[in-house]
Amino acid sequence: MTDDRPPFPPFTHETALRKVQAAEDAWNTRDPRRVASAYTPDSVWRNRDTFLRGRDEIVAFLTRKWEREQAYALRKNLWAFHENRIAVRFQYEWHDAEGQWWRSYGNELWEFDGHGLMRRREASINDVAMSASDRRIHGPRPADERGVEFPLQ
Repeated sequence: MTDDRPPFPPFTHETALRKVQAAEDAWNTRDPRRVASAYTPDSVWRNRDTFLRGRDEIVAFLTRKWEREQAYALRKNLWAFHENRIAVRFQYEWHDAEGQWWRSYGNELWEFDGHGLMRRREASINDVAMSASDRRIHGPRPADERGVEFPLQ
């Protein structure tokens, strides 16, 4: 049985924006199982230099990620969309166990099945060290910022 995860492709500008915001909201929970439930059971990922297949590997990966990336807070922006694909730009901030703050910039390519579940995710990400005073992302996006483009710098 496959769970439906609206909105469904083919995407419009409005439904692509909703899909991106839903993904941002889920990732900001830092709940690996909740995040993984938006992907097909056999979803294929490339995250930086790591290749994953399936929800179990996604859950294990995200568990390790959020143990390492503490106080993680994310912003995603729609870049482009076509039929069942969405391209996203994102930034997130986090600190490591030693207290060093980082801002991670990246791009994702998403492909969805007909049920609205992501079957492919490719992410390219770069990390930039920063001081705590340079933080711009403090927790999930406030309601009045939904749909607003988050600036690059």
